Amino acid sequence: MYKRMNHRAGLETRRVTANLPVKLVDDACQVTGKGITETLVAGLERVKRSAAAAKARALKGKLHLTIDIETSRERTRH
Repeated sequence: MYKRMNHRAGLETRRVTANLPVKLVDDACQVTGKGITETLVAGLERVKRSAAAAKARALKGKLHLTIDIETSRERTRH
């Protein structure tokens, strides 16, 4: 695997070769207003967020919390 540091962003990067539909890439770049790399990174981040959101939705109804709102707001009761 080929990896290198992206010194501007401080991130480790990987050079990849992929066969992507031209129209899809062009349309996505037009939507983002950015270049191919930035558009692909935005798409990958969206996939990651989507997976995290699905994981959070799977927890719905499984957490039972007892919270005192006034205490959590650090308000004194009179």
